[in-house]
Amino acid sequence: MNPRREPLLWLQLMALGAMPLELLGLVLVLAGADPGPLPGLERLLTWSIGALGPAILLWQRPADICSLLVIQVPIKARSEAQLSLAALQSSLLLKLLMAAGAAALLPLFWWIDQHAALATPLSPLAASPRFVSLLVACPLLAVITWQWQQLIQASVLLGRNPATFTEHSPLSLQQLVSQRLSLGLPLLLLNPLETTEPFARQPALAKPEINPPAAPEDQAAEAFEEPESSSAAKTVAIQPEESAEQAESTDLDQQVG
Repeated sequence: MNPRREPLLWLQLMALGAMPLELLGLVLVLAGADPGPLPGLERLLTWSIGALGPAILLWQRPADICSLLVIQVPIKARSEAQLSLAALQSSLLLKLLMAAGAAALLPLFWWIDQHAALATPLSPLAASPRFVSLLVACPLLAVITWQWQQLIQASVLLGRNPATFTEHSPLSLQQLVSQRLSLGLPLLLLNPLETTEPFARQPALAKPEINPPAAPEDQAAEAFEEPESSSAAKTVAIQPEESAEQAESTDLDQQVG
């Protein structure tokens, strides 16, 4: 089984371009209102709801690799290769990387909230209460946390050696439902990618000889046939002379007569 044939892993790498846009949306949302009397407490509570809570949930039930948050592959349509990939999501390394990303969101969110006032003229929530801005920021943080986990999962799985996948047994459908967090409508069906292997270089073919050397037997046969051909040529060459002599003798006879 080659994980690079799974198109959903490649689609999840699009989070590299989506997360900066979501952070920009977070700046515009937070720019809609001035910080309250306790901005540090507000930021900490917002991060706890939007990032820490989802991170704890994803630690217990990792995000399903066949789920793109709004759409997913139907559970009953999962292939054995997809179930084998899902069995590797419980790795401790992936969980630690996910937790590190959620923890890094706190200082990043703190910095964004401090400098969001620069984008106040562009904010869609201008003149809105601070509570509304923080309430909209929570789902944005949750989506970033979800996409961060799928990004590191896809990167690690695509980089693994296909030979190591045989060491793990695939999950059953019951285990998948109980141990993985699958969100979205079950409408996604994609065929595995086709990988093309480079063609083997063909050995250079020997060019056939235009005039191959004749065998000794053929040379003897040609030598034996040469006298006949030469005598035939002489015969052909002599025939016109004989006819010419005959024509001259008939002309003389006519003159004498």
